[in-house]
Amino acid sequence: MQRSSDLTTGPLGRQIISFSIPLIFSNLLQVVFNLSDIAVVGRFAGTIPLGAVGSTATLVTLFIGFLIGIGAGVNVVTAHYLGADMKKDVFETVHTAFPLSFVAGLVILLLGQLFSRPLLILIGTKAELLPGAELYLHIYFLGMPAMAVYNCGSAILSASGDTRRPLVYLSTAGVINVLLNLFFVIVVKLDVAGVAIASVVSEYLSALLVTRALIRERSLLRLSFANLRITARKAKIILRLGLPSGVQGAIFAVANLFIQAGVNSFDTTMVAGNAAASNTDAIIYNAMAAFYTACASFMGQNYGAHKFDRVKKSFLFSLADSFGIAVLLCALFLLFGRQFLSLFAKDEAVIEAGMHRLIIMCLSYPFSALMDCPIAASRGLGKSIVPTAIVIMGSCVFRVFWVYTIFGYFKTVPSLYLVYIFSWLLTAAAELGYFFHIYRRQCPKPKSA
Repeated sequence: MQRSSDLTTGPLGRQIISFSIPLIFSNLLQVVFNLSDIAVVGRFAGTIPLGAVGSTATLVTLFIGFLIGIGAGVNVVTAHYLGADMKKDVFETVHTAFPLSFVAGLVILLLGQLFSRPLLILIGTKAELLPGAELYLHIYFLGMPAMAVYNCGSAILSASGDTRRPLVYLSTAGVINVLLNLFFVIVVKLDVAGVAIASVVSEYLSALLVTRALIRERSLLRLSFANLRITARKAKIILRLGLPSGVQGAIFAVANLFIQAGVNSFDTTMVAGNAAASNTDAIIYNAMAAFYTACASFMGQNYGAHKFDRVKKSFLFSLADSFGIAVLLCALFLLFGRQFLSLFAKDEAVIEAGMHRLIIMCLSYPFSALMDCPIAASRGLGKSIVPTAIVIMGSCVFRVFWVYTIFGYFKTVPSLYLVYIFSWLLTAAAELGYFFHIYRRQCPKPKSA
């Protein structure tokens, strides 16, 4: 049965919402993998294991940024070819993307095993947290090849308009992850190691499910193991779009390592509170990211079909929706923040520490849409290098500068977390300017009737 959708016709606003809702839940289920790790460890193993797992979050983001970037490249390239009805190119893209993504996952696995401990030491992970954090990362990174395959398969399906099946697969894997977390921590008493093992099992399950779906696909996206091969031209196109995005994510994480080092300069209670509160970031960002994926997918197909009026509207709808979902979620977290943090920690001091971060971030997060949506839009038009360079300067370099100047002077929690809103607004101004510049150049105005 044909499951892919035509994103070049129909009521655009309603289509973007319909496309994005399953993707929001899919993205949030990916967050559940790490969220349940932290919740189970925090509730049943104590503050030290909670801090150990929480201390790894930035490093995990550093390494998987490349995989997410490659997935973004696969998504845009597939959407372009689907919109232009270039069947051979769709076939070659699918059969190049899978082995390319798997190899990328193996590389990340190796890098994670080699550099986890040095990086944990570099960011000043406290001595009492270091053994648990290192153990968690060594096990967790065994799942990188599976995560790469899942992201690839999900990107292909999303490019075709199918966001529902990835939701089903992640729902299944997410339930298994939570059950295994409880089993390994409460019954087997493995705490940090147990939640890492549960995550790895869940990642391989989601990869298996999405691969099976593409093998059974009856559309242009059907996957055949016999035809898997890395086609140089398609790999170059995917990497041209995907690597800058991956580098952007990785450099963001590097900049955030300096912020994590700032967090680590406080006591263990503040580190644990930060670990608990950072889960709000993951939820809010991943809900917003669904609209960024929608933006790139809709713009990719419509750009390939030369429907330039829908290209700009896709961006504007996605920007408004991503800002709106952030406002809604941030309002909920401001109202129920303490109850949310109590899912991860029983210690009132840890909850209080987490609220310091939660309040500042929830007042700031909607404005990140002004930066991230133009990046996705530029990528949808085939541009990735310049947006990445802008992010590196406007957000990453600026954040490092802030940590060593503003935070270095005040040494307070607000002076650390306010770096986000200032870096987002600075970068957003440049990203919006660049997007509208390339839109005017690449998308001529529709002719009058």
